[in-house]
Amino acid sequence: MVERLVISGLGRRGDGIAETPAGSLYVPYTLPGETVTVEPWPGHPDRRHMARIETASSERIAPICPHFGTCGGCALQHWDTAHYRTWKRGLVIETLHEAGLAPPVDDLIDGHGEGRRRAVFHARRGTHQVLEVGFSALRAHHIVPIDRCPILAPSLDGALPAAWDIAEALAPTRKPLDIQATATEAGLDIDVRGSGPLAPERTAALATVAAKHRLARLTRHGELIVQRAVPTVTMGRARVALPPGAFLQATAAGEAELARLTIAHCAGAKSIADLFAGVGPFALRLAEQARVTAADSDAAAIAALQRAVKTTQGLKPVEASVRDLFRRPLVPAELKPFDAVVFDPPRQGAQAQARELAASAVPLIVAVSCNPATFARDARLLTDGGYRLTQVTPVDQFRYSPHVELVGRFTR
Repeated sequence: MVERLVISGLGRRGDGIAETPAGSLYVPYTLPGETVTVEPWPGHPDRRHMARIETASSERIAPICPHFGTCGGCALQHWDTAHYRTWKRGLVIETLHEAGLAPPVDDLIDGHGEGRRRAVFHARRGTHQVLEVGFSALRAHHIVPIDRCPILAPSLDGALPAAWDIAEALAPTRKPLDIQATATEAGLDIDVRGSGPLAPERTAALATVAAKHRLARLTRHGELIVQRAVPTVTMGRARVALPPGAFLQATAAGEAELARLTIAHCAGAKSIADLFAGVGPFALRLAEQARVTAADSDAAAIAALQRAVKTTQGLKPVEASVRDLFRRPLVPAELKPFDAVVFDPPRQGAQAQARELAASAVPLIVAVSCNPATFARDARLLTDGGYRLTQVTPVDQFRYSPHVELVGRFTR
């Protein structure tokens, strides 16, 4: 059944919203003010597929990618920049307001830069067992095969052809694969997951692919297949040798902006704790001005941070340790020596650590987040404990998506 709907607003996932007597309906790839005809979305009674635009918004622009609308990676290539930026900043303001917080929120900072320096490609067998390599379709289980992606940085050039060849080399395993590609200063670093144990001939086939594409390193579930050069990235004045499958901020520009904001907030601090430190994007830069204590549950990341400290001149002392901050957060007695605490948790936030921080006397806390909802929850804990949220800065690292990073400053 075809329906005709008027889009009145945009939801938090970037979908258009149509208000109907039966409730709100969500229509991807539409904009406020548009009239569209839609079709049912099986299994999703509150969602519709757009069939045709009858009246287009003046804010609609041409998307930059031919796969937009079928690939699930981008939600908002069709919206002009000014309205998109206003909406994205508004997501942060609205989420904070729902938690009873109303801090000053800066204008959105563009953290896209040259584009994504890491991506995960999926390889699956589709219709008629044809191999497909690309990204997932929008809220669906099938893969949209792609030959290029304009939101990837030039440093990821070659990642897609390599992913296709890796998928072909492992096709006899008949396993669904996730192929993580990271651009490094030594070249592409690729980790393959999902293959299961490999026969010697499959391992040899992967080594051939790595040589063909001059990959810096190729690993399977973190286990080395072949390495031509050590994959490194520079953070501040330090050069970090990455562990396989390492987490990095999605763009180099995004990392630089988040670090710049964090360093500025910590100006004058002499002793800083960096919690959920990873391989050290903040710790290594902060150590240029202060003594740093870093902690993270990822032992390989902490080892990479420790190696970078040892090989970098001009840093203040850095103490890095492996610690599960979800199960064993730093308690007020341990937090007492610090002038400032920085924490940058995964999407689930840092509820346990935020409770301990709220009970501490640390004069300055800088929270970095990729999820406004869990940031707001943790911020509420801190403000209930006596902190003031004095500034929030949103950073748009994931252009064309509803995801937004933010940095918040808390003081006593």
